[in-house]
Amino acid sequence: MSQKPSVLFVCVHNAGRSQMAAAFLTTLSQGAIEVRSAGSQPAEKVNPSAVEAMAEVGIDMSAEIPKVLTTEAVQDSDVVITMGCGDECPYFPGKRYEDWVLEDPAGKGVESVRPIRDEIKTRVEALIASLAPA
Repeated sequence: MSQKPSVLFVCVHNAGRSQMAAAFLTTLSQGAIEVRSAGSQPAEKVNPSAVEAMAEVGIDMSAEIPKVLTTEAVQDSDVVITMGCGDECPYFPGKRYEDWVLEDPAGKGVESVRPIRDEIKTRVEALIASLAPA
């Protein structure tokens, strides 16, 4: 594979789970994987509790902005991961689709977001292992 693999994380508001997953993948893959995130109905800003929870593990998401899901983003990605939020993505043959069923951090304090963050990190580590074997 000459080009690096690309992953798109999708959830409705692109403000919590998909942003945390994208931030972990960007950080943990050290640039080996192209990372995108988007939502079908993007929020105005990223969930402050998600930003705080990620800051606790040394990842700054404060400058991130929720983005709208486009057909092009799906087409340009090798792996499309929805975040257990019932989002319907455009389907293209040859793509790898996964649905990660995760609790929604919307409206929750940082104490409630930490376990969601940790579950996302575990799943991202497994994803990296499957895309870029050592």
